[in-house]
Amino acid sequence: QAQLVESGGGAVQPGDSLRLSCTASGFTLGYYYAVAWFRQAPGKEREAVSCISGVDDSTTNADSVKGRFTISRDSAKNTVYLQMNSLKPEDTANYYCAAEAYHNCPLENMDYWGEGTPVTVSA
Repeated sequence: QAQLVESGGGAVQPGDSLRLSCTASGFTLGYYYAVAWFRQAPGKEREAVSCISGVDDSTTNADSVKGRFTISRDSAKNTVYLQMNSLKPEDTANYYCAAEAYHNCPLENMDYWGEGTPVTVSA
């Protein structure tokens, strides 16, 4: 079954770093896939965090994470990463990835979704 699987979440303290992974299973997550990371905290709407284009590999980030989060891909490993630095309590959420073939950012009609990995930032 083709799917995306997230990993790397956990509980950390403010100021710490985490690297999340979004790995494709059952299909090739090639450069032509736009991949985005989303997050959703309890009681809040889902927020688009970072995106890497399937057209020109450009990246975009939400204002709330600019300068702290970086999205990148390693096609040889069928994986897209989200490096999160200087984490804050307000970054606490479940983080999901999604992919859409032959598309730019933002994604519009996702071909694949993952189930998420939780991130908790607290002192």
